Amino acid sequence: MIPTEEDGYSRVRPRAVALAGRPDGWTTRRWLVAGACAALVVLAALAVTGGWVFARSTQISNRLVDQSTPALVASVQLEQSLTDQETGVRGYGLTGQPSFLDPYTSGLAQEKDSTVRLRTLLAHDKPGLADLGRLLDSARTWQQDFAVPVAAEPGGAPIKLATARADRGKREFDTVRAASDHLQLTLQNARDHARSDLQGARDFRDVIFSVIALVIVAMTGLVFAGLRRGVTLPLGRLSDDVRKVAEGHFDHRVSASGPADLRSLAQDVESMRERLVAELAFSDTARGQLDEQATDLRRSNAELEQFAYVASHDLQEPLRKVASFCQLLQRRYGDQLDDRAGQYIEYAVDGANRMQTLINDLLAFSRVGRLHSDTSTVDLEQLFARTVDALSLTVEEAGAEVTHDPLPVVTGDGTQLGMLLQNLVSNAIKFRSPERPARVHVSVERQDALWSFAVADNGIGIAPEFAEKVFVIFQRLHTRDAYPGNGIGLALCKKIVEFHGGSITIDPDHSPGTRFTFTLPGPAAAPSSDAATAAATIADREADAATGAAEAVTR
Repeated sequence: MIPTEEDGYSRVRPRAVALAGRPDGWTTRRWLVAGACAALVVLAALAVTGGWVFARSTQISNRLVDQSTPALVASVQLEQSLTDQETGVRGYGLTGQPSFLDPYTSGLAQEKDSTVRLRTLLAHDKPGLADLGRLLDSARTWQQDFAVPVAAEPGGAPIKLATARADRGKREFDTVRAASDHLQLTLQNARDHARSDLQGARDFRDVIFSVIALVIVAMTGLVFAGLRRGVTLPLGRLSDDVRKVAEGHFDHRVSASGPADLRSLAQDVESMRERLVAELAFSDTARGQLDEQATDLRRSNAELEQFAYVASHDLQEPLRKVASFCQLLQRRYGDQLDDRAGQYIEYAVDGANRMQTLINDLLAFSRVGRLHSDTSTVDLEQLFARTVDALSLTVEEAGAEVTHDPLPVVTGDGTQLGMLLQNLVSNAIKFRSPERPARVHVSVERQDALWSFAVADNGIGIAPEFAEKVFVIFQRLHTRDAYPGNGIGLALCKKIVEFHGGSITIDPDHSPGTRFTFTLPGPAAAPSSDAATAAATIADREADAATGAAEAVTR
């Protein structure tokens, strides 16, 4: 028996217990979530800062491109338009030719366009608007006092009004030039300031992006360092400890480190290691007991072998003497004995014969898988033919018809398989129905790596409630007077089938009669022709040897 706790071998319980519920401390997931949230906050702040820098750079760039520079260009165009007017009026005044007024006329149109554009561009620039207003006021004064009156005079000769107002016109236009220069200077300063702001924004952007890059690199380093310290190193230590235990160092303790869930995992592994140590200690104790029991079992088997030898030789000799001397007693003193004494002698002879038959059956049953255990390829077609030939007298007396499907080649012991077929066929004939001729059919079909056989008859059948009982040794469903035998045949069949790795059952749906189904393995490989011939020769010899043994079992 295997030692149990009831036998005094109590198992050692591990002292470490798996953590239940929530782990104590921050878990890896919590650390990762906190780190990810902190990283997201930092990245969001950096993204907002970078966005602000981009927005500021864009704003300054747009102001420089869309406002400062176009305003300066428009102021130059406005100055050019006023210069064209002054040139045209002065030329007209000196010559009186109307063609000199063309620059004046185009200058007025260009002045209007430039003024409208400047007012639009300087809508939010109060100093620029003030300078523009002073310039326009000066230009309007010059135009009203000099340009418009001179241009209104008829041509053809030099304009006297131009000569008379030349000094005044020059002073007023110098005022216009000064106002224009002041406006351009104001716009130039605004553009330079915008350029300076843009350069400052670019420098600030570069600094911010450098800081962002440094922060990302630092965060990456922190992530790798944190993962290494909090996850990789604890997992590496745990793996090393588990590997040492797996290599057979069961006394090596598994250390716990790192976040709470990894510590919990390490404690669970340590608990499992201690449980394994306890189980191994118990197994060693059980193995020692099993070794002792195996020794006792080998000694018991040896004694059983000796008993089988005694049963096959020494026990049968007294039985033969009892039967022989009882028969001699009956023949020699039969005239001196009454009928009751003769009946008693017959009982004694019959009991001795049945005892001898029973001993032979038990010997045959015990030899299955012990004496004949050599497996080879067996041609069941030939083996069945020899089996039916050995039962030919019984078949002829019963008037039975025995048929079969083409039978395959299987792997097994030829002697035992011959006993199996002979027992099943002889039982089918023995338990035939008196109401109809006996019909026995052996069928077979392939089931993956196994062959499924069926031996069906039309006899008296077996009730479903006895389907398992008939395979128990010495279990009989009828009296010896009705059907002779010792109740060991089907038990022998079951032992032979199970020895070959199959199973045997009774088909409950078959009617009338009984249908036994059993499975046998197919051959491992197809034998060559020489090997097949040799196997057939061996099978012939084994079948001949099985015939005598099977006849003893089925009596």
